[in-house]
Amino acid sequence: MKIIVGQGSCGIAAGANKVYGAIEKELELRGLEVELALTGCIGMCYLEPIIDVVDDQGEKTTYVKVTPEMVEEIIEASMIKGEKIEKYTISDGDQKTLEKQQRIALRNCGMMNPESIDEYIARGGYKAIEKCIKSTTPDEVIEEIKVSGLRGRGGAGFPTWFKWNAARQSPGDTKYIICNADEGDPGAFMDRSILEGDPHSLIEGMLIGGYAMGAKEGIIYVRAEYPLAILRLKRAIEDAKERGYLGKNLFNENRFDFSLRIKAGAGAFVCGEETALIASLEGERGMPRLKPPFPAQKGYWQKPSNINNVETLANIPWIIENGGSAFAAMGTETSKGTKVFALTGKIKNGGLVEVPMGIPLKEVIYDIGGGIKEDKAFKAVQMGGPSGGCIPTSLLDTSVDYDSITKTGAIMGSGGMVVMDETTCMVDMARFFLDFTRKESCGKCIHCRIGTKRMLEILTRICAGEGQDGDIELLEELGVKIKEGSLCGLGQTAPNPVLSTIRYFRDEYEKHIYDKKCPAKQCASLLTYSINIGNCIGCTLCARNCPTNAISGERKEVHSIDQSLCIKCGKCQTVCKFKAVEVE
Repeated sequence: MKIIVGQGSCGIAAGANKVYGAIEKELELRGLEVELALTGCIGMCYLEPIIDVVDDQGEKTTYVKVTPEMVEEIIEASMIKGEKIEKYTISDGDQKTLEKQQRIALRNCGMMNPESIDEYIARGGYKAIEKCIKSTTPDEVIEEIKVSGLRGRGGAGFPTWFKWNAARQSPGDTKYIICNADEGDPGAFMDRSILEGDPHSLIEGMLIGGYAMGAKEGIIYVRAEYPLAILRLKRAIEDAKERGYLGKNLFNENRFDFSLRIKAGAGAFVCGEETALIASLEGERGMPRLKPPFPAQKGYWQKPSNINNVETLANIPWIIENGGSAFAAMGTETSKGTKVFALTGKIKNGGLVEVPMGIPLKEVIYDIGGGIKEDKAFKAVQMGGPSGGCIPTSLLDTSVDYDSITKTGAIMGSGGMVVMDETTCMVDMARFFLDFTRKESCGKCIHCRIGTKRMLEILTRICAGEGQDGDIELLEELGVKIKEGSLCGLGQTAPNPVLSTIRYFRDEYEKHIYDKKCPAKQCASLLTYSINIGNCIGCTLCARNCPTNAISGERKEVHSIDQSLCIKCGKCQTVCKFKAVEVE
């Protein structure tokens, strides 16, 4: 018998450590000799904490939303009676959500102990790099990646083989392969999940990349705010060294030496841009540099360097083992393989999903994500992180691939999907994301530094009911200028949330500016609270909870709100039990 507890960051945040401790204590009290193990996040974060009970025949029962109080009952049923507690197990619908995915980058996450190199090896780990060193030339490795059609999963979608080949063709004996594990948008959630759940796949991917381009040193740039990821990475690196997968003369072939180290970064969003990341690695402030020269020619310490993100590198061992054509068989003509997305926002089944490129957005949101919370109407999905764009209901059939997503005004980015429902104010949403990118701007470019500030000021005025005629056109003009004049991808994509919402939700901007109304009823300054005389019974609950005494009326009589005193906090509507407080 074996019990496996999901202990990724999401599971731990939901209480997995307490569940693990309760299981440990219960097994000790009962004197049961049962293997207790951990695993990473399987992606179904909305069901955490998750535990798997595996019997002697290898049959697995998955229990979800487990609490320490449930542990005694689960142990009694599983270990003593040989039964399942159906009410605690994963539902057929949730199981199908997992089965509808195609997992390559996430193939081992939630399926093995990330702290055990033996379990990684048992699942075929380090076979791909052994194959490369013993029987494949660097040029053949690059050709296999070319056949696969793998494009960078960090945002731009640049062909991976091309970057590798450019670094390989650059002269010099000193070259570097760098992993960007510090992306500041929802992509960081995916990176962290792989680092915590399957660190060896990243190590092996970097080994293969290093071998292909002639780099003998690798660096993993990971944000310091990910202590669990760093802890498991360090352990994985040490274990790989002990087993001879890192170091000199790998596999005794006298062909390849490779060392690997971790650099804990400060978590700046701009360091998602490769030259800014390199600057940070060199001890400077993370700011982008002019290109050319490109990192493949002059990168880290002016040496040829290659940068890929975690998801890109995690795909590499699978491609080498299964063949580039197997990877290319999934997806579309221009977007091959699978893509990991972080589903969040107003979605029922939030978490990580990995799907083949080309799948319709609608299928991801409704079939895999379970649809909108409380069955409200879908309004839009923000794709590409804070500097991505919004895709409206009318485009829900859009194919999830680089070209189709770009045509909508959004970007693939590193795979964030923020779902919004009918209660989302698109103007305020654009303001929220622009505020983030403005704060994260390094300040090097005037267009980005000043332009995003001016756009944010306009959006803030609009949400405050102070919008003016011409504001929409000014936002559009500023957005285009910022995209054209910025040096790096942060500034070039920062206006996307604004431009895409104007494109698809211009009527909301106009209502804010000309009618002084927020259709989604989210912008406080544009709301008016009133009492419905037909529903009010004079219970006085609203008046007693009003912080400014703006509500008056005798008991059992209809109340009224003094608009000059109302601060639009919404407390009255929250406490009213009779739906007598209305907002417009």
